[in-house]
Amino acid sequence: MSLAVVFSRGRSGIDAPLVTVEVHVSNGLPALNIVGLPETAVKESKDRVRGAIINSGFEFPFQRVTINLAPADLPKEGGRFDLAIALGILAASGQIAKDNLAQYECIGELSLGGELRPIAGALPVAIHARNANRQLILPVGCADEAGLINDARLLPAHHLLQVCAHLSGQSLIPWAAPNITVAESQFEIDFADVHGQFHVKRAFEIAAAGAHNLLMLGPPGTGKSMLAARLPTILPELSEQQAQETAAIASISDQGLDIGKWRKPPFRAPHHTASAAALVGGGSNPKPGEISLSHHGALFLDELPEFDRKVLEVLREPLETGHITISRANRQADFPARFQLIAAMNPCPCGYLGDASGRCHCSSEQVARYRARVSGPLLDRIDMHLEVPRVALDVLRKGVKEGEESSQTIRERVTAARQLADRRQGKTNSELNAKEVKLFCELAEAGHRLLEQALEKFGLSHRAYHRILKLARSIADLAGSETIEITHLSEAIGYRKLDRTR
Repeated sequence: MSLAVVFSRGRSGIDAPLVTVEVHVSNGLPALNIVGLPETAVKESKDRVRGAIINSGFEFPFQRVTINLAPADLPKEGGRFDLAIALGILAASGQIAKDNLAQYECIGELSLGGELRPIAGALPVAIHARNANRQLILPVGCADEAGLINDARLLPAHHLLQVCAHLSGQSLIPWAAPNITVAESQFEIDFADVHGQFHVKRAFEIAAAGAHNLLMLGPPGTGKSMLAARLPTILPELSEQQAQETAAIASISDQGLDIGKWRKPPFRAPHHTASAAALVGGGSNPKPGEISLSHHGALFLDELPEFDRKVLEVLREPLETGHITISRANRQADFPARFQLIAAMNPCPCGYLGDASGRCHCSSEQVARYRARVSGPLLDRIDMHLEVPRVALDVLRKGVKEGEESSQTIRERVTAARQLADRRQGKTNSELNAKEVKLFCELAEAGHRLLEQALEKFGLSHRAYHRILKLARSIADLAGSETIEITHLSEAIGYRKLDRTR
């Protein structure tokens, strides 16, 4: 029976569903047909595979060859199935043994000479191959990325001949995890570069401790972008599970994966001309957007009101749920999007409202119209609203006498607070749901009265009620307190300004 079955992996969002490559060689007019919903790049693989087989010294069967990529309803894209198709043809035509193919999975694009070229999304493939308890044959160019999965059984190969020699037992491919060198957390920038702005640095420390969203409001040149750029320097390293999730997203994106920085939280700062699809993801074949590329990290939106209103509104659901579902007529793709939003905006169209120089001539209507570009529901989902004033000239020139705290010092406190929250609830404070807020953010009677008075006086929403509690929990964690005290709660209430009705 001239039928061979080879296992490979497709791509659907950040998943790598199993694709069974079935190759049947039969008598009839010479032809090669690929069925199973292949896209253009997959259909073109017949020419690449034919060239690779012939130039590797094998014979291409002068018969009718039918290739089925199952399941038939899963769209197949790219050149990732070239190696599996070539091995299936060689096995079905009797040129290599097919008895032990069931214990392998194969991915890789073939050149006309038979060399294996890397493909995107190798890391999700390695995760699923490990879970299926199969060895993964892949191009050498993908080995470092796939090697981030510690217990994956990888067989990196340079050429089709090397794979065939391994399958026939003539020359085995070494089975060893690649040696990954992860860069240490070293930054050229530091919070010590920022003179003054103590209350802003304090807010960033709280935001980092609980992964809270933060909005800065202030005139141009007060250091908003400078502070946001330094947030990654105080964030703790990702756990292995978190790092694998962020690496999987980067692996399937056009950005690629930087192996040396895979344990560092991502930091993304798209321009305000970014489209909704660029921000949340999209395309006919859905790809992750900026909110997914900043998963377990931070997304910085500078000049927030300059973003298109419709673009900003698409952030509302991901901020609440931590994931995004992109739906198309024939398929859906789910991407994680548990990101920390850091935003900055000017107080008015000219930017100088409230500045001591008195340069602002914006009318109250202009100011209201400018701020209305950021909707109330979006503001409601931002935990901290912060005013960033100008720094005194003497502080700007000389700094402060006591010296500025370094990012390393702040990061140690943030890491300790994160560890405290992880031991207590297994997640950051910003991720707590309503039931967990009642359990872990319990207040004394005086605290309840203070919070209820604040909500009634300022007209805050019920969502703001829970966000204030989670923020107070982070402040208490930084202080090493098991309970939320009045001082912690008062500070948390002070960070809700822009969504007050009065």
